[in-house]
Amino acid sequence: QVQLVESGGGVVQAGDSLRLSCAASGGTLSSYFMGWFRQAPGKEREFVAAIIRSGGATYYADSVKGRFTISRDNAKNMVYLQMNSLKPTDTAVYSCAAANVNSGPYNTRTYDYWGQGTQVTVSS
Repeated sequence: QVQLVESGGGVVQAGDSLRLSCAASGGTLSSYFMGWFRQAPGKEREFVAAIIRSGGATYYADSVKGRFTISRDNAKNMVYLQMNSLKPTDTAVYSCAAANVNSGPYNTRTYDYWGQGTQVTVSS
């Protein structure tokens, strides 16, 4: 069973960049389809980005397309989310998740393992 730990969150201003990291342990990252989700206060968890096992294909929510980039380094058991041109509406707790089977990257039910999350706060 894989364990996931996120890091890299913080408080930034609109227009700044952050890179989130997700470290996997207890399993081989290359075995999993990986995603990032976020949850803002009072809102449901929403899909942000996902990446296939090889890293050869990615998926993005429309709200982050062109600003965020998901990547992975299977040798290091790491997944990253590069976030550029941040907006106050990006403020949320960001969590990475791992799926044994890609049954739809946008659905939380696809994912079997979740990290605790890291807070990202973007001020205007």
